[in-house]
Amino acid sequence: MGIEINRMQFLAGDLSGKQAAMRPPWALPEAAFVDRCTRCGDCIPACPDGLITEGRGRFPQMDFSRGGCDFCRECVVVCKPGALLPDEAGEQAPWRLKVTILHNCLSLNAVICRSCGEACDERAIRFQLELGGVARPVLDQEACTGCGACFAVCPISSIRISPVESQDQAA
Repeated sequence: MGIEINRMQFLAGDLSGKQAAMRPPWALPEAAFVDRCTRCGDCIPACPDGLITEGRGRFPQMDFSRGGCDFCRECVVVCKPGALLPDEAGEQAPWRLKVTILHNCLSLNAVICRSCGEACDERAIRFQLELGGVARPVLDQEACTGCGACFAVCPISSIRISPVESQDQAA
């Protein structure tokens, strides 16, 4: 059984299948999303925070540099083709994205910064004081929703958002 990649990944040279764009919340798996999405763009203006942008091939993708997703479901409401489809019980997570704090994080390098923790409504990022007065970030993966609020406020891009399956232990 080989690695499953879609046409866009193939044309972009991503033969590992790991560089898929971050789709809006409740997007179908990538291959099904690409098949079902008509690229109408209705979800782009529906996002009240302007986080959904037009990506490669005119497919919608998330731009977390603009802020964090509050999972309002406005994009789902306007998605007529059903490429964004939550379960009816409302128990399905909006996506399988999680955050990793990279080694270049200011707090991990003894510089005072708590921007990501202050932006995290879920309190998935807390700071633990250590000897010498250094506060190190502690990330609770279970509490993390992958909303991206921490990504937007990080002054040195020390936050990575990626699918759960492809994360390494960076911090």
